[in-house]
Amino acid sequence: MQLTMQTDYALRTLMYLASRNERATVSEVAALFKISSHHVAKVVNQLSRLGYIRSVRGLGGGIELALPLEEIRLGEVIERFEGNLHLLECVGTENVCVIQPFCKLKGVLAEAERIQRDYLNSVTLADVAPSRRQLKSIS
Repeated sequence: MQLTMQTDYALRTLMYLASRNERATVSEVAALFKISSHHVAKVVNQLSRLGYIRSVRGLGGGIELALPLEEIRLGEVIERFEGNLHLLECVGTENVCVIQPFCKLKGVLAEAERIQRDYLNSVTLADVAPSRRQLKSIS
């Protein structure tokens, strides 16, 4: 599985916000990671709709986490951004292959997906958030 750029930027944005005690801006996130402000803005919009971050307009506004770090599970974020995470179509859909009724590979792949999902959902933003000092060292 390879994550999309949008999911990558969403995870980076969450990690950046996790390292701060105050609001940040889309421009600050984009500048740190040397990525497009437009792309970060789109990701921020989606993160906000999903309830992970809150966006405050006006003077002193910006973006901040809407949930405690310990409540943001990486697997959930990835699944909400990626959608279908099946390794092959047959794992999530019936009648796509003539050998599907007796195929043992489908079960193996389904178990691999379950293990991956369980592991990613055991990891929270608190587990992967860099320290503020670490982020400052690269800016």
